[in-house]
Amino acid sequence: MCGIVGYIGHREAYPIVIKGLKRLEYRGYDSAGVMLYDAESGIKICKTKGKVVDLEAKAKNGFTTNGNIGIGHTRWATHGVPNDVNSHPHLSNSGELAIIHNGIIENYAPLKEELIKRGYVFHSDTDTEVLVNLIEEVQKKENIKLGKAVQIALNQVVGAYAIAVFDKKNPNELVAARLGSPLAIGVGEGEYFIASDASPFIEYTSNAIYLEDGEMANIRLHKPLKIRKIKDDSLVDPYIQELQMNLEQIEKGGYDHFMLKEIYEQPSVIKDTYRGRLNANKGIVQMAGVEDNLEKFLNAKRIVIVACGTSWHAGLVAEYIFEEFARIPVEVEYASEFRYRNPIINKDDVVIAISQSGETADTMAAIKLAKENGAFVFGVCNVVGSSISRETHAGAYTHAGPEIGVASTKAFTTQITVLTMIALRLGKAKGTLSNTDFHTYLQELEIIPEKVAEALETNDRAKEIAAAFKDAPNCLYLGRGYNFPVALEGALKLKEISYIHAEGYPAAEMKHGPIALIDEHMPVIVIAPKQGHYDKIVSNIQEIKSRSGKIIAVVTKGDTQVRELADYVIEIPETSDALSPLITTIPLQLLSYYIAVMRGCNVDQPRNLAKSVTVE
Repeated sequence: MCGIVGYIGHREAYPIVIKGLKRLEYRGYDSAGVMLYDAESGIKICKTKGKVVDLEAKAKNGFTTNGNIGIGHTRWATHGVPNDVNSHPHLSNSGELAIIHNGIIENYAPLKEELIKRGYVFHSDTDTEVLVNLIEEVQKKENIKLGKAVQIALNQVVGAYAIAVFDKKNPNELVAARLGSPLAIGVGEGEYFIASDASPFIEYTSNAIYLEDGEMANIRLHKPLKIRKIKDDSLVDPYIQELQMNLEQIEKGGYDHFMLKEIYEQPSVIKDTYRGRLNANKGIVQMAGVEDNLEKFLNAKRIVIVACGTSWHAGLVAEYIFEEFARIPVEVEYASEFRYRNPIINKDDVVIAISQSGETADTMAAIKLAKENGAFVFGVCNVVGSSISRETHAGAYTHAGPEIGVASTKAFTTQITVLTMIALRLGKAKGTLSNTDFHTYLQELEIIPEKVAEALETNDRAKEIAAAFKDAPNCLYLGRGYNFPVALEGALKLKEISYIHAEGYPAAEMKHGPIALIDEHMPVIVIAPKQGHYDKIVSNIQEIKSRSGKIIAVVTKGDTQVRELADYVIEIPETSDALSPLITTIPLQLLSYYIAVMRGCNVDQPRNLAKSVTVE
């Protein structure tokens, strides 16, 4: 949540910062602002409630945009309502320091009270303004330079942060620091970039440094970058990574929305996910992170999966797959609850942490708790160099490429792909999966991208059904077995981007309460592939039909029994029951997308949501 962009170099900073903020809009925000500096005008700030386009419009009204150093921010409100005053950047009382901040300073209230006693005046309701004034107070009291003042101040705060700070007394320097919120530094020729992720500077440099938790950087023109530990001031050797994304990946490529582009990328990214890891002809499925720790998996008394949102739904699918293929007990936990309920974690547990961004705060905290209790922690994430990839003992990347749409689509299918490969490998090693079944699943997984591409041909049918139900106030999603989590995910997608209330249930649970909701106004999406609990699902559909519910059924191509009962049918290609979530989810993504578009919703940036939840 929130987005940070900074630039120091030989170019004009304003267009770089504005473009960077637009690249970070997927993170979710309610206001935006920019600070620029040049010797003639000094510090200049423009900020506003609303979108980056609103900031641009405001800047055209007398704001001087020249300057080779600048910082920008998109804010997602925590302390203080969304308005112009609470927007970032914030100035210190002297007007000499400017700051942008992603995160929460939990002990801001006592710090603010003390600063007020010392004569400081506050103009906003934010914790960030407290931090910038604390830095100024330290700087004045100790008579020290900005970097040292930032270090001392950060050792006095409790919370999470990614910050960039500027001091007009030393205008050739930016100071950046992070704890719990991501921050990347782009290294160019005679210039540096700061951003919440690499997307704002990918067109200028392919070299990036990802600050680790508890690190800060002194970024100075024409001087080497210095990175230090905040706690003890010790120097850290910068590790420069070559970025694996490109500009084309973070642009829409002719699609109306990033979400639609990412839905249509799923055949190729699923293939990218298993490329080099799976060879059906040779009977091979392997990932380095699993192979190097195979004994830990095989000796595990149980697997605990921790995740949030869509990743949690992928974990639920994995529960079915691991238990069937590898016969290892699995528990799937909301990371946000896991960290607070004093869970029982044993040294022979394997904890799998799933996150698209690799920065989810609750999942990071769950990882820390699991490690403290001696468990082996394996990460599944998409972003190379992310916090989760660094904090876990081992892991596997999904290779989905940048996912810009806030509502995850390709993250879900690629996470399931990775988890399925792990389960297949364990089932083969343990002998709990027969050679015949093992090879059959490998062959089927290898051709899944073709079947996903075929499922995408339901696009026009999904659009037709969307037109019929775009004004529905509520919706139910039902599935059984492997497709119960898909029902949950389908309901989440509809809620996230169309703002229609929707719930997912195991189909058999309908009789235990939700059936009371069904009447002629209630659309019910039923996931009913031929494999699995087909006869049971047919019975559930008959129960809905007898109560005049409107049935939208996702069925295997050629189905006749459900077709006779359903009001609308979407056909998908046949696959094995265990792999069906990779296909059944596709029409549900398309249906949600078109309903949201027809309702005039902001599909890529739904209200109140952020792509990466980096604060509690």
